[in-house]
Amino acid sequence: MESRKRKILIHSLVFSPDGVSTAYLYNDIAIALKNNGYDVVVLSTTPHFNRIKELSEKQQLKWGCWGLFKKSVFNGIHVYHVPQKKFNSTILRLFGFIYWHIVSFFIALSIKNVDLILSPSPPLTIGLVNVYLGRIKHCKVIYNVQEIYPDILGLGNGMLYRFLSSIEKRIYNQSSAVTTIDEVFYNNIVNRLQNREKLHVIPNFVDTELYHSDVSVDILDNKIFHKSNSIKLLYAGNIGFAQDWETLICLVQKTKNLDIEFFVIGEGVKKIELEEHKEMLNLDKLHIIPYQPRNMMPAILAYSDIQFIFMNRDMEMQGFPSKVYTIMACGRPLLVSSGERTPIVNFLSPLNCAKLITDHDVGMKTDKMVEWLSHVTKAELLQMGKSGEEVIKQHYSKEIVTKQYIDLIDSLL
Repeated sequence: MESRKRKILIHSLVFSPDGVSTAYLYNDIAIALKNNGYDVVVLSTTPHFNRIKELSEKQQLKWGCWGLFKKSVFNGIHVYHVPQKKFNSTILRLFGFIYWHIVSFFIALSIKNVDLILSPSPPLTIGLVNVYLGRIKHCKVIYNVQEIYPDILGLGNGMLYRFLSSIEKRIYNQSSAVTTIDEVFYNNIVNRLQNREKLHVIPNFVDTELYHSDVSVDILDNKIFHKSNSIKLLYAGNIGFAQDWETLICLVQKTKNLDIEFFVIGEGVKKIELEEHKEMLNLDKLHIIPYQPRNMMPAILAYSDIQFIFMNRDMEMQGFPSKVYTIMACGRPLLVSSGERTPIVNFLSPLNCAKLITDHDVGMKTDKMVEWLSHVTKAELLQMGKSGEEVIKQHYSKEIVTKQYIDLIDSLL
């Protein structure tokens, strides 16, 4: 009699057809697990961060139990979606968050023969839910630390921070394994584990079939992405609190007389403020563009000469922008503003593909950026981009990194 396939439950706040980086990451992990003989089931939410029409039409959601959850199929993988919305009201957001935890807990209980649960942070509480599920279902649990909570919240050392820290340590110590995305994260949390052998470094990765340097820009709208000989600095992603927009505004002001243009593509809570500064300061060389479809991003990256990432000082130690990998895969250099020994600086320092500015004073760091931008040549930028692309091919492709997840799961099961 043929034995059943081992079943993996991926429990994630986001998954296809949501169009955000963690969703794309776990889409690929799910497919890799399925292709390696595992029976994969996903428990997530309805798309509420970045709903993409084309993906939603392809992966249609149908009510599984009206009012409680929907179901869909992603590349042959069954997905449960608990309804969620981006409410403006804090109370409604909190209610929706609690609702998701409760409903997803009972859906997970109903899924039979689960051998392992894999989930990424955020939120921190998803790890706690899965620890309890692991006990009840007698299965293994892997908690993937994408952002370090509660540190990233900047709560100081008060009662709430201590409470969340106790939850964090319980998750780490009661999970079968904990993975984190780089050595800085590892060093930050390793002392919070009683058994250090549980902690593994598995980086994020990039789909090199989609993101690569051999891309034409001809598909882009010339009205938005106009042709010129200027040096083009571009940022594409969430326009939120994790980025330092004050530095960008200051840099745009200081380079008014240089043949340099800036492009910011995306949506987020800081977008309106950025648009107000652009209008108030007459920053004609700063172009703010709405979100663009994922399949357009390789051409958009190819349009740029430099990709910039300016990290918010208060959050720079707790996060690593996954867009770093896609930028490198497309052969583009980076201009990065972040403190010393932060995850992004630690990763990029030895790779010769980025100009790193580690000062925190806005005037000082923007002066250094202007100095570099005034003298760097496009030939030098292309060479920096090629260096980054080679690193991705050798170490951070989808195939290489998903195998690390598969090897870890194989060892646990």
